[in-house]
Formats: sequence, structure tokens, C-alpha cells
Amino acid sequence: MADWELRPASTRDVEAVAELRAVVLRADLERLGRYDPHRVRQRLRDGFDPAHTWVIEVAGSFAGCVALRPDDDTRWLEHFYLSPGVQGQGVGSGVLGELLEGCDRAAVPVRLNVLNGSPARRLYERYGFTVEAEDPVDVFMVRAPLRVANPG
Repeated sequence: MADWELRPASTRDVEAVAELRAVVLRADLERLGRYDPHRVRQRLRDGFDPAHTWVIEVAGSFAGCVALRPDDDTRWLEHFYLSPGVQGQGVGSGVLGELLEGCDRAAVPVRLNVLNGSPARRLYERYGFTVEAEDPVDVFMVRAPLRVANPG
């Protein structure tokens, strides 16, 4: 697995994240007939909240981002994008595993939506996410918190 680190996002990160989103989602959005180069970036800009977002760095360089937004008694996993050059190296699994461990300790479920047909769905299923609902574009998934053993 590649060495990676999470750092808190700032408003300065929004354009790099918007550009990465456009690159990562392009093939799936084109397949679904939904790719618009302006809209794919603007939707990220409109929903970017650095307070709940982390930048993923590999070897000290920008490699992706992830958000975990609180919503009542659940957390929404959002904006989870990895640069194509680091995909398949265990970074996504490592980041997801770390975030889910925190949610398990807090005993909160995690929800997300992934584009229908996206290969990312397999990663989420490996981590215990199940389908709540789906439509021709989106698949909505949920993962109940795992029980964490009490230390001592």
C-alpha cells in the first residue's frame, strides 16, 4: 500500500478537488449520458465544506479527498476521489477503513451514494455497505456501525 496521509481541507483546495472530481467521474457520467464539464465542477464547488473534508496526500502531494458530513444520527461519505495514478494501491481502502473505524467507535451509521455502474461500489460493498435504494443514475448505500470491543 502506498504511504498516505490525511490533512484538513481548506477553501484553497476547492479548485483542485473540483478538477479531480471532473477527471474521476467523467467516464461514469459519460456512460450515463450525464457529463457536463461545467456542472461536474460546479456541483463540487457548491457542496464543498472544508470543515468536514480531508485532502489525501501520497508522498506529500495532492492525491485525492474525502468528506464525512454529519447529518443527525448518521454520517455521509462524500467527495471521495482519488487521482487515477494512485488508484489500485490500497490508498482508498486505507482511508475508508480509517474513517469507518471512527464511525464504529461513535456507533453511527454511514451513508453514501455512488454512480450506478461505478467500480467504486465494489469497494463499498467489501466494507459492509448495502443498497438502500437505487435509480438509473445513483445507488444509495448504508453501513451500520460495527461493534467495537471494549478495551480492558
